[in-house]
Amino acid sequence: MISVREFLVRARLERHSLEAWIAAGWLIPPQTEPEPTFSDVDLARAQLIRDLREDFGVNDEGVTVILHLLDQMHGLRRSMQELLGELHASRRSGGGSIEGGT
Repeated sequence: MISVREFLVRARLERHSLEAWIAAGWLIPPQTEPEPTFSDVDLARAQLIRDLREDFGVNDEGVTVILHLLDQMHGLRRSMQELLGELHASRRSGGGSIEGGT
């Protein structure tokens, strides 16, 4: 886990920006007592937010939409991986083969 101090340095953020992003729900630290800690995924997300805002000029509403779409995409990707894993397991066990016969 990454401490707040290290996170701010690595993400190149000011403390007030981090607090605003947490308040907006853009970052959700997994542990908040006594002080938040962050994961590498949180760091990558913060760097993306910073890039969207500073390099591309995306406003707050746009960042919210982009992050929501990314979260949905990752959720769908995870679901597809689980489904493919179940399909492969089913085929290995000899069940679930689909035969189209007439």
